[in-house]
Amino acid sequence: MSEVLPPPAPKTAIIRDCGPEGCEVDWLTSRTVVTEVDDVAEFTRFAMDEGWGDGLPLIPPTVERVRAFLAEGGRYPDELIATLPPMQTECTVEKIVINAVMAGAPPETLPLLCAAVEAIADPRFDIGGLNATTGSVVPLLVVNGPIRDVFDIPYQHGCFGGAATLANAAARTLRLLMRNIGGQQLGVSSESVFGNPGRIAGIMMGEWEERSPWKPLAERRGVPGNAVTVYGAMGTMNILDITSHSGPEFLESIGRSLAYPGCNNFSPAVAFGEAMVAINPVWAEIIGRDVPDIADVQEMIWRHASLPLDAFQKRLADSIVAAGRVQADGRVYLTPTPDDVLVYVCGGTGSLHAHGVHSWGTCLSATKAVR
Repeated sequence: MSEVLPPPAPKTAIIRDCGPEGCEVDWLTSRTVVTEVDDVAEFTRFAMDEGWGDGLPLIPPTVERVRAFLAEGGRYPDELIATLPPMQTECTVEKIVINAVMAGAPPETLPLLCAAVEAIADPRFDIGGLNATTGSVVPLLVVNGPIRDVFDIPYQHGCFGGAATLANAAARTLRLLMRNIGGQQLGVSSESVFGNPGRIAGIMMGEWEERSPWKPLAERRGVPGNAVTVYGAMGTMNILDITSHSGPEFLESIGRSLAYPGCNNFSPAVAFGEAMVAINPVWAEIIGRDVPDIADVQEMIWRHASLPLDAFQKRLADSIVAAGRVQADGRVYLTPTPDDVLVYVCGGTGSLHAHGVHSWGTCLSATKAVR
């Protein structure tokens, strides 16, 4: 009696039964560059010559390091996360990991990195336009949920820059991906006139949810729990207030500070705009006591973040009128609606300051779950 054998596996089947120790099928498919250089300083110079670097030290992404990162990160290397413009290159988990290794990011941040790539690839975010613009825009990441502490993402003192944590390397990884996978190259695919420091190290912080009188930012945007929100940031501005005592006073100070004629949001060439406001926990307690509804907080900032038409030079004012940007009250508002003012709580307990972040103009924030 003959033995009945099972049918052979399809040739397109993907074998996923191996890890960093090796396997019969090599599941790392990126182009391999063979070099004997494993010293960080020497590799950094080598990588800069190859066009992979950002000027900061890079760790050589050897096969062993990439495999070890993948094994601990728990994702398959061939998984396609997104296609990144302007080069329209497929960004797989393997390519994310290679850049994460170079940046020095810890393996446990891989789910966050995958979610961040998904977010910047969301069509509403317009990463293609962000990569090419003359503006200084860079993705800013706000992280919500328990992963803030698991990944040691700063959300207290110095959270916008200066907190010593390995999570900073995850923000840098996103920038390397935009450069090495997306193809953002100054003077070629990017016409940014000035750029900003965030275009090297990235900008990422968490929300201090435990000190916020409102629901977390991501939850208000429909994604509860572990999540990342990506925002097209034109840079950051400090808002100092040493005299206000009530919630409405603080919100007036914040709104008025956000509105200035040269802001991208007021340009008639900009289709829409958002505004991001980070409020320190001391002010948040006072504002939450006096203005408990976050929608009212957004509305009050929005109302004060406006200018009369005569605040603009005549040619600009004429263009604003022609674009239909003047409201019935004769004022020009920073964003189309109060909902476009994104408010969250973070920062130290030294009080005195809020942080304002203007948007570029065609980037709409995107929020994705971190799985």
